[in-house]
Amino acid sequence: MTRVRVDLNISLDGFATTTDQTPENPFGDDWGRLTRDYTATRTFRQRVLHDATGQGTTGVDDAYAERYFAELGAEIMGAGMFGLHANPDDPDWRGWWGDEPPFGFPVLVLTHAPRPPIVFANGTEFHFLTATPAEALARARELAGGRDIRVGGGAETVRAFLRDGLVDDLHVAIVPILLGRGVRLWDDLRGLERDYSVTSEAAESGVVHTTFRRGI
Repeated sequence: MTRVRVDLNISLDGFATTTDQTPENPFGDDWGRLTRDYTATRTFRQRVLHDATGQGTTGVDDAYAERYFAELGAEIMGAGMFGLHANPDDPDWRGWWGDEPPFGFPVLVLTHAPRPPIVFANGTEFHFLTATPAEALARARELAGGRDIRVGGGAETVRAFLRDGLVDDLHVAIVPILLGRGVRLWDDLRGLERDYSVTSEAAESGVVHTTFRRGI
């Protein structure tokens, strides 16, 4: 059965985005702080950096990183996650991930300025469309082949799917840092937990992995 999943890193004060980006540093130093324990895992190094040395952490954080990539057939992301906010006028922009994006399945990019699809040799396909969350999810189900669908981000896109009740599994990695500004995941989602079973697990890094699941 296809499940709709979200995995996000957030700060102790609930922010899922950072605000210190510059043209010279498009991710900003705070993004590295927010994701450092995920990017240190063996799974991330293998799947995203194509590092076959076996290096990287292998504890609780890595177990959640493995789940992040498992059983997926399609992904939905906002234009910002694909990088269109930083490259709006570049028709040759192909995303942040180079010639081997870490997907291997269709990815729907929500945007007000649709572009032709981009197809990579490893099976990744980026499709650009203007759609509501429900419309995008219906299209993703057609592409997913019965496997799970991940709503990858950014935070505003995730919040739209949560507000519409479309997410089955929400995993947040709560990182022990304070950001103080950005987009807060939980705003306007009062009472969200009532529809889910909630569990938490602490990692060796100090990250607390909290998972909201429903329908199981």
